[in-house]
Amino acid sequence: MKRIKLVMLLVMGGLVSACANTNVASRNAPFDSAPLNAGPGAAYLSLLTDVSVENITVRVPRSLKVSEANRYLPAGDIVWREDPIGDRHAQVAQIFHDALTRGTEALDGKLPVALDVEVSRFHALTEKARYTTGGVHNITFTLTLRDAETGAALSDPRFIRADLDAFGGQQALAAEARGLTQKVRISNHLAEVIRQELTTQEGFQNPRLGLIQAMNQI
Repeated sequence: MKRIKLVMLLVMGGLVSACANTNVASRNAPFDSAPLNAGPGAAYLSLLTDVSVENITVRVPRSLKVSEANRYLPAGDIVWREDPIGDRHAQVAQIFHDALTRGTEALDGKLPVALDVEVSRFHALTEKARYTTGGVHNITFTLTLRDAETGAALSDPRFIRADLDAFGGQQALAAEARGLTQKVRISNHLAEVIRQELTTQEGFQNPRLGLIQAMNQI
């Protein structure tokens, strides 16, 4: 009976995959994994909580443009202010690594895996937007699940949009008084994003945050 259900699941998965638009399916799709002997593109069975994360690699390509301009809308791929002026690529990588580590530390499944992450956009708020209008923390990255020992890919890369509403004005000041800085809120958010990607059938569902979110994605 279990074998019949498994075959039906694989067939249904293949039909859905064949009918779906490729670009849409790759964005915030449920995070599935193939058996160890199957490569990317195979019919995937959802692992959900059956993994334990042994290693996390975060890459923030040097090709990503850093903007230090104090304007309302971001002018680069990376906009970050809450660390001292310095290597913004390294700072963003550290934020990701710490957040994803915290978000996966409770997973104790049977399959040891490594997370391979490449950041493509990280927008916090400039000073001008932070203390006036607020906005959207527009964050995107690609996630690949790998075998912890061999490094072999267990999944196709998954493009994930992980946007978060960004406080402004009095709301930002009140949040900071409670210790909820941009770094704290973004870190908590990323921890929850990765938890949902690895433990829920739907994966993380990016919220709809209005016009500013749409403009950030242009």
